[in-house]
Amino acid sequence: MIGQIPPETYPRPFLKWAGGKSRLIQQYIPYLPKHYKTYYEPFIGGGAIFFYLKSSTAVLTDINAELITTYRCVRDQVEELICLLKEHKIRHSREYYYAVRANPKSSDLEQAARLIYLNKTCFNGLYRVNSKGQFNVPLGKYENPNICHEESLRAASIALASAEIRQADFIDVLNCATSSHDFVFCDPPYHPISNTSYFTSYSRNSFNEKDQERLRNTCAELASRGVKVMISNSDCELIRNLYQEINFNIYRIAAARSINSNTKKRGMVYELLITSY
Repeated sequence: MIGQIPPETYPRPFLKWAGGKSRLIQQYIPYLPKHYKTYYEPFIGGGAIFFYLKSSTAVLTDINAELITTYRCVRDQVEELICLLKEHKIRHSREYYYAVRANPKSSDLEQAARLIYLNKTCFNGLYRVNSKGQFNVPLGKYENPNICHEESLRAASIALASAEIRQADFIDVLNCATSSHDFVFCDPPYHPISNTSYFTSYSRNSFNEKDQERLRNTCAELASRGVKVMISNSDCELIRNLYQEINFNIYRIAAARSINSNTKKRGMVYELLITSY
């Protein structure tokens, strides 16, 4: 039986993120590769697996430009970022939230502080944009949101110090990961398992079935090079068929669903963890 990992032994995500893997790490441990040199995560999101692994050599990418800007600011300007977040904390109110949400900022630091502030105060930490790319999640019901967790931000900054961070489509990983010394973890937007599963648009262009096929093809190419590949996704026929076709290993993982407007539909569901090795 695997014991619980004390949270203080590794940096933690500084963002709440739909589908975040913090609560699943214990179940992932048996499937993580034991030996590799460079870690790649092309859908960085909250970065729970990266922070747990503490890889000294890592390439972290995402298509979300605001998210990448935020990671870079945490890495490079964490003290300045903390100062801006303290200002948001002091001024936080319902009116202030909607004013910040309606007004994107110009500088990288202001953008990063805005994203973290909205993330900590919006409904369930959900990231969603409309067709114009505008963040549109309503205010969450929090009495005292932890807008500026200085310790977590500084720990994340240290963990990110040597990481390469850039905006890119996931297929960009093909330009970098080339051998058995590389480990790629993909946590894409999950394929919906029902008509009500489309709760979010992560970017202006949703991640559709064709994108799932593109991802499968990318993972197949990586595996052909000897790269160790791990993918998480929803437990549904489409995803199972895609990866059975290329003889990847498929495992079921129990996960808690916490984002649903109907609280009765929250609870335990199954996801898939898929590996090339």
